[in-house]
Amino acid sequence: MSSGLRRTAIAFFLIATIFCFNITAHAADKITVASVSWTGVTIKSEIAVSVLESLGYKAENKVFSVPITYSALSTGDADVFFGNWMPSMANIANKFFDKGTVIKYVANMPGAKYTLAVPSYCAEAGLKDFSDIAKFGDKLDWKIYGIEPGNDGNMIIQDMIDKDMFGLGKFKLVASSEVAMLSEVQAFAKNDKWIVFLGWAPHSMNERIDMTYLTGSTDQTFGGNDGTATVWTNIRKGLEKDNPNVAKLFKNMTFPVSMMNQIMTEVHNNKKLKLGEAGLKWLKGNPAMYEKWLDGVTTVNGKPGAAAFKAYLDSEA
Repeated sequence: MSSGLRRTAIAFFLIATIFCFNITAHAADKITVASVSWTGVTIKSEIAVSVLESLGYKAENKVFSVPITYSALSTGDADVFFGNWMPSMANIANKFFDKGTVIKYVANMPGAKYTLAVPSYCAEAGLKDFSDIAKFGDKLDWKIYGIEPGNDGNMIIQDMIDKDMFGLGKFKLVASSEVAMLSEVQAFAKNDKWIVFLGWAPHSMNERIDMTYLTGSTDQTFGGNDGTATVWTNIRKGLEKDNPNVAKLFKNMTFPVSMMNQIMTEVHNNKKLKLGEAGLKWLKGNPAMYEKWLDGVTTVNGKPGAAAFKAYLDSEA
């Protein structure tokens, strides 16, 4: 090869290498948060996007159903999911954990609740346990109210009906959305009508509705501890290797139930406040939380992450 051709080949190789490096770096700097349309998960996801942006990453929150969320994580179309409620999601999530395409990663909120609930006047009248539901079938119009189709809670309820667990074979699952279901519950409660619905904590429903969680859940339903749950952060396979700085952030991010209850109550009391804005407002008043999250985490340029996020919060004021 002549020296001219050799120089041309080397130049082409260098340009191609730089081009590929830039593509890889750009891809590594873009983070997709998978979310579902639940208040708590949306708050966590929107907060995460803000923290990532403050560090110099391009981040977005994409809303999916629960099954599509796991498909997206499995194929690398999403990087993280903050809403893995266990054990109720085990029937959806465990197959991805077992294959290794999705990493269970870290518990971000222990002590949560996820099970069936009723207005407290129903419990006071005798509907206290899963085994009591069928006794009051006529009062309940043989319906159990869930949230969006494909949700794991809905799947558990439908499985209970299909298998006639607790004598629920005659019941029908009413699927809608979080907002629609809670509006229905509040309308029923205003008129002392009977209703069984999917409830969880943290959520402002626990403040807005005089409600009672039912006992009697089993390992085949919402878990053997009356629906007590742990919420996990899941990440896609390879994220820790591809972007250890972001993975460290996600490992550090925990959301105590008390924190989430306070944010959700703030949103309920101030209808103009968006979920992400309420989360940032809470963090601004509780800097120890984000300082813990950002311990050892840097910006894309290697600068201290906590200082960058503080500046971001100040700019949002």
